[in-house]
This record gives sequence, structure tokens and C-alpha cells, in this order.
Amino acid sequence: MEVEAGKSVSRSAEVDDDGKTKRTGNVFTTTTHIITVVVGAGVLALAWAMAQLGWIPGTITMIIFACISIYTYNLIADCYRYPDPINGKRNYTYMQAVHAYLGGTMHVFCGLIQYGKLAGITVGYTITSSTSLVAIKKAICFHKRGHQAYCKFSNNPYMIGFGMLQILLSQIPNFHKLTYISTVAAITSFGYAFIGSGLSLAVVVSGKGEPTRIFGSKVGPGLSEADKIWRVFSALGNIALACSYATVVYDIMDTLKSHPPECKQMKKSNVLGITIMTLLFLLCGGLGYAAFGDHTPGNILTGFGFYEPFWLVALGNVFIVTHMVGAYQVLAQPLFRIIEMGANMVWPRSDFINKEYPTKIGPLTFSVNLFRLIWRTIYVAVATTIAMAMPFFNEFLALLGAIGFWPLIVFFPIQMHIAQKQIKRLSLKWCVLQLLSFVCFLVSVVAAVGSIRGISKNIRKYKLFMYKQ
Repeated sequence: MEVEAGKSVSRSAEVDDDGKTKRTGNVFTTTTHIITVVVGAGVLALAWAMAQLGWIPGTITMIIFACISIYTYNLIADCYRYPDPINGKRNYTYMQAVHAYLGGTMHVFCGLIQYGKLAGITVGYTITSSTSLVAIKKAICFHKRGHQAYCKFSNNPYMIGFGMLQILLSQIPNFHKLTYISTVAAITSFGYAFIGSGLSLAVVVSGKGEPTRIFGSKVGPGLSEADKIWRVFSALGNIALACSYATVVYDIMDTLKSHPPECKQMKKSNVLGITIMTLLFLLCGGLGYAAFGDHTPGNILTGFGFYEPFWLVALGNVFIVTHMVGAYQVLAQPLFRIIEMGANMVWPRSDFINKEYPTKIGPLTFSVNLFRLIWRTIYVAVATTIAMAMPFFNEFLALLGAIGFWPLIVFFPIQMHIAQKQIKRLSLKWCVLQLLSFVCFLVSVVAAVGSIRGISKNIRKYKLFMYKQ
């Protein structure tokens, strides 16, 4: 009996309250995951966004987005468990939390938005990676042949190569196995952000910075008033995307150990991650704008605002690609998991869906699942094909930001909070929360419209699959 009791205690020490393997994450690891997701290559587009908005509106906009994000992500953290934030049942995904608090209709709506955005972001990261790989080749070309040389190259071979690498990495079974990839990705994200900021600072210090304005790019012969407005809308989308990790917030939270309570740990991670994010955004956006003024490129490392030192420009783009490799998986794994969970529920006895085949290649031992192998391969191939058809960096990222900002970062968190705390309809707090939601809805709409207009203009300008950078 004592032996059995000892085994029972040992087993309980190895699993959490839901019977799953004991989670070991902490504030540091979850902050790392957050930074990996939010400090993407979109940070290098913030200089362009700042150029459209100007110093005062641009800075205020970034700070407001950060404050809203901290507040709503903390609401999300309280909804990880249902109905009690400390002792309730775990919600493993954002969709499960919405279903628990808001019901089936909202659950479906959330799923369409969340996983549609995740799919879109993987397309965006494929575009970003190929753009940086081409930029490396262009940096070398300009260095050898001069800054006026013809150095245009197709993105397609680089997208195909990136897609092949992601097919291999996509066989990683789950999110918990990504900690090392995520840590490397977070480190490299700081690397390219500081290289971009450092090169911008060097331009400013040397006295070669372009004129800047309090309210952004000036309307004139090269910029109509209508185009100025559309660019401002698109800039809002770029900033909205930069603030977003709602698509994977519960996957990140599900890695946390149970004590202290997950919601308290996650709130610390939210504050740390978003504060670091905002400081980095202001640094990169401000210095980039100070260096290039109205002529700020869409991406300060790939748009060739800088030519020299060419090796540093190339290194910054190497960092971008390294980060995109890890961030792609951090964002794709939740999408993979929801499809595989659904397949398991529909066909619980299917060997094709559920059976793992232990495999050994040299010293490397791993498991192969046929469904995982085939479905993930098809997904990456389709995402890569879409990226090859529409490789428009700024507009695509802005559209993704616009689509996800209001529903995922504002609407669902506020509605779940109202349901959890049973806030009375038409009370002061209820009215304030709904006003915040409505204002953010308007921001998302105008950002989406601006982004769609930019994409449609580019599609008319370039033939599909024939774009050269």
C-alpha cells in the first residue's frame, strides 16, 4: 500500500491539475514568447508609419495602442480559467475561453477571425523572409557594382526555400517544444531592431537626416490629400499588427506553472513584454523617421535607406530571417493544433490521424504522424504560394493588423470581462467599455480599408508571381 501511495504521489508531482505533463514556464519564458511574436519585422515598418502620422500623433498613437493592449491582455489573462480566474477549469485556446464565457455563436466567430489571422501572418512572414533574403543579395550587388546599378531579383526562389525549411520545422509536435527556437528568435529580433535604429542614428548624428514634421508627410506635388489619408489609415494597421499576440496568448499562457496563479504571472509578462515592445517601437520608428523624413521606406533595412556598411545591412536581414523562422512556428503551431484536435475528435480510432511512428535517423530520434506530416506540408505549400502571388510587405501586414485588432484584442476580452464580472448593462463601467470597443472598431475599419486599397493598387501594377524587388 505504501508503495502504491508513493507511486501516486510521484505521478501527481509529474502532472498538473488537468492531468497533463507538469508545466514549467515562468514570467521570463512567457515574456520571451510575447517579444518573439510582437517584435517582428513589422517593427521596421514603424518608421514608415511614423512618417505618415508625424511626431506627436505617431508617438501618442503608439502609446495609446500599448495602454489599451496592456489593459485588454490582462482581461484575457483573467479568463484563462472558467469561471474563477484562480481555481477554475483551464481554457487551452482563445476559442475555448470565448465559448465558456460567451457561448457558441461567438465561439465560431472568434475561431474564424483568430485562425484566419494566424494563417495570414504565416503568409506575411514568408513575404518578410524572402524580402530580407533578396535584400542581402541586393546589399552585396550594390556594394560591388555601385548604388545606381540594376539590382532587382525575384522573391520566388527565396520563398520556396523558406517554405521547404518550414515544412521540416512544422513537424515539431507542439508549442512546448519551441522554447529554444523562440528564445533565439527573440534575441535576433532585438539584433535587427538595434541595427536598424543604429544605422538611423548614425545618419541623424552625421547631420544627413531629412526634414521631419509634427504631423507627418506633407501634402504636395508628390502626395495628394487623398493619398495622405489612405497612408495614415494603413499606418494605423501597421501599428495595430505590431501590438498583437492575441492569436497565441492562451498557447503562451498554457506553458506557465500553476503556482503562483497563471493569471498573475501572465499579467506581469503582459506589462513587461508590451513595455519593452513600446520602447523599441518608439526607438525604431522615431530614429527611422528622423533619418529619412518624408522619404522613409516601408522597411528601413530592406527598402535601402542604407547602403553602407553593406555587411551590417546584410547582417540585420540575416537576423530578420532567423527571427521569422522561429516566429512562423510560434504562430503556426496553434493553427496546426486546432485542426489536429478536430480531426482526433471526428476520427478518434484512426491510425492515420493518431498513430505515432518512432523514427531514428543517425543520432536523432523522433516520432512521425502521417496526418501531421501530410496536412502541415500542404498548409505550408499553400501559404507559400499565396505569398508568391502577393508579396506586398507593408499593405499585407497592415491588413492583418486591422483584421485582428478590434475583435481579438478589444471586443472579445471586454465581452468576456463583462460576463465574468457580471457587469450590469448600461452601468457606467459597461458604457465606458463599450465606448472603448466602438472607437477601436472604427480604427480597425479605416485601417483595413486603407490596406485593401494599397494591395489593390499593387496588384494592378504588378503581374502575379512576377514581382521583383
